[in-house]
Amino acid sequence: MGMTSDPVRMLNRLLSWLDFNERVLSLATEDESPLLERVKFLAIFSTNLDEFFQVRVAELDEQADAGIRELSPDGLTPHEQLQLVRERARGLVDEAQREWRERIRPALAGEGIDVTDWDDLVDDDRKALGQVFDDQIFPVLTPLAVDPAHPFPYISNLSLNLAVLVRDPERDERRFARIKVPPLLPRFHRLPDRRRWVPVEQIIAANLDSLFPGMTIEGHTLFRVTRNQDPELGEDEVLDLRRAVESLLRERRRAHHAVRLEIDRRADDEVRDLLVEELELDPGDVDRVDGMIDMSGLWQLFELDRPDLKDEQWSPVTPSRLRDPSDVFASIRERDVLLQHPYDDFATTVAAFLRAAADDPDVVTVKQTLYRTSGSDQGVMAALTRAADAGKQVVALVELTARFDEARNIEWAHALEQAGAHVVYGVVGLKTHAKTSLVVRRESGGIRRYAHVGTGNYNSTTARIYEDLGLLTADGDVANDVAELFNYLTGYSHERTYRKLLVAPSTLRRGLEDLIREESHEGGRIVAKSNGLVDPALIDLLYEASQAGAEIDLVVRGICCLVPGVPGQSERIRVRSFVGRYLEHSRILRFGTGGEARYFIGSGDLMPRNLDRRVEALTPVEDTEARTRLDEILDVYLSDGVVRWELDGAGRWHHVRPAHGIDVQRHLYELAARRARVRPART
Repeated sequence: MGMTSDPVRMLNRLLSWLDFNERVLSLATEDESPLLERVKFLAIFSTNLDEFFQVRVAELDEQADAGIRELSPDGLTPHEQLQLVRERARGLVDEAQREWRERIRPALAGEGIDVTDWDDLVDDDRKALGQVFDDQIFPVLTPLAVDPAHPFPYISNLSLNLAVLVRDPERDERRFARIKVPPLLPRFHRLPDRRRWVPVEQIIAANLDSLFPGMTIEGHTLFRVTRNQDPELGEDEVLDLRRAVESLLRERRRAHHAVRLEIDRRADDEVRDLLVEELELDPGDVDRVDGMIDMSGLWQLFELDRPDLKDEQWSPVTPSRLRDPSDVFASIRERDVLLQHPYDDFATTVAAFLRAAADDPDVVTVKQTLYRTSGSDQGVMAALTRAADAGKQVVALVELTARFDEARNIEWAHALEQAGAHVVYGVVGLKTHAKTSLVVRRESGGIRRYAHVGTGNYNSTTARIYEDLGLLTADGDVANDVAELFNYLTGYSHERTYRKLLVAPSTLRRGLEDLIREESHEGGRIVAKSNGLVDPALIDLLYEASQAGAEIDLVVRGICCLVPGVPGQSERIRVRSFVGRYLEHSRILRFGTGGEARYFIGSGDLMPRNLDRRVEALTPVEDTEARTRLDEILDVYLSDGVVRWELDGAGRWHHVRPAHGIDVQRHLYELAARRARVRPART
């Protein structure tokens, strides 16, 4: 009898993330999509990959260098994972470059946006760009030589650079020099005909004689370095968290090791080898790029005023019950309000709730968590500042270690303190990721609390491009739980039980495990929408529930380590994913069916970090109208008629396109718009 291998129980999380970014890249290949939207998704794909290398690949690289042999849940060493991840990432980059080179760039030229090369220009074009070089580019360039008197310069993270080989004709010596392309320069410069654009690095390369007068230019190549950008704070370093994070930001600018070198495929081997040696890289860390290094520069083209080449604009709506700003608190007292952004306007709902709190003389306290803030936020921040100016007690929990947003959050923390708000920075050793707001108001019956619990950041910019949910409620138990959570975050509360909220790291994991077990039977039903499903313990419980007879549908935007549809393991589990014009960001959980079903929304994904190492909050949704809307939303995601991605039992994703497929996000917008026109009857 031949031996059979056990079914795979866990997919590799890093390869699964690359699967997600491949789904993002697929949006750039859709012929039916407006052309500049395809350009946008190339830029997003590139930015996603940069963050992936800065954090995840850097972490693997450190583990491999340290000789760590600990296996991942799918049985791979760090070195094995690193090899697979780099190979897969290179394949995706090659695909993106082909799409740009062979399809999107020619199509843009056909629409009057012609990204052209210096070598294809005539003399008059070169003269015009030569003037641009003299006036705008040359004054901000700093060529750096490398010789015994000039050590190899520090190459900053994600900067574009030209490596230049020059020869001194008098001494007959060959030297290396580096020119950084200043990041504040536009990536493309427009020619006088207003239709052709030339990359800035080509303009610089064509004028190297001006930078090295008297020298012979023997060659040049474009390159870019990606560095580790995720240092960790030790617990003994966070007595003054803000000072520690400011120190970390300074450290990032100095000495983080390189993890990736992107270089033009035509680069001289001598230049490549020099960069590898000086950056202390391995040859396997080098990616030769056949095309455009750093596609994030394509954002400049997307921002052109060409509405004919972009998606039609969807105007967000305001639910009828929140249209009167003077009646916000009465509306929430009447019944809960469930919001889905960006279909429901963040500015006229959540931000308006906080503005109403700032202006209402009966409001005495406003408390707010802030994880990711926008650079010019005039919604939430303005409301908090106004509330503080009005003499209300304003407490802001600012998470200073939100990756890549630390500097901005420090700026807002300073601004809020100057306005008179109490600013705190969370719990030592835990990142505060919960999305909660609390308003305390004096009313005729005494003090009443109003709460908002959401799945997304209080950020007016991302609220227009992230799909998220939020609950505005005056439910006494939920609001009191939110108050207890703030006491835990700002003081010395040891609250470890809550009336209704599920809070990490105290009750969320145990609560979810219990809810899954309650549905682990014939006829059990679980529906979960999450950004990531990684936690091995929860995955095992979902497998057990499937084996016990429960039907399980999972909507996972990004990483999914669970393997669905495996006989004897997960045959009753289905996994699908959606990518589109908005980033799917909401977390929704439904356990059971009918009137007995239990619903939750909140900030935490189904990942170890969210369950054990962050402060997260999920709230039950109990209002009948809000539950009906959640059912409506989930029914859209689970419909067989929608365009989607499905994960099979071999760990492969398939793009499912029904003959008359529904665009999920368009349909959800239409439902929100229809609901906003008619105020539902009370039940």
